[in-house]
Amino acid sequence: MASAEITIYHNPRCSKSRQTLELLQARKVGLQVVEYLQSPPDAEELERILTLLGMEPRELMRTKEPEYRELGLDDPALSRAQLIEAMVAHPRLIERPIVVRGNRATIGRPPERVLELLS
Repeated sequence: MASAEITIYHNPRCSKSRQTLELLQARKVGLQVVEYLQSPPDAEELERILTLLGMEPRELMRTKEPEYRELGLDDPALSRAQLIEAMVAHPRLIERPIVVRGNRATIGRPPERVLELLS
């Protein structure tokens, strides 16, 4: 059996994440669902995701989460590695859902955006 063609970093409590997952399931694609709050990506995987998204760590962070303020993550002196480590240690900070297919990735906001990865 082939490995999953698409990986979704999913939070079942998030409506956009649920909608994105439903969109993908309706298209019967090979799918690996990672509930990232229980199984957060490590620093290496997060670095790979950021590269695929063409984003900097802060762009992938949920800046309205209490941890963002509590940890002082708005400090411009923090390095890329420090920001990534904060996301690994506090996965609620990671924007969701992230969908990865091969060497391409997108954030499912709006959920229909993930359809670009299917073409």
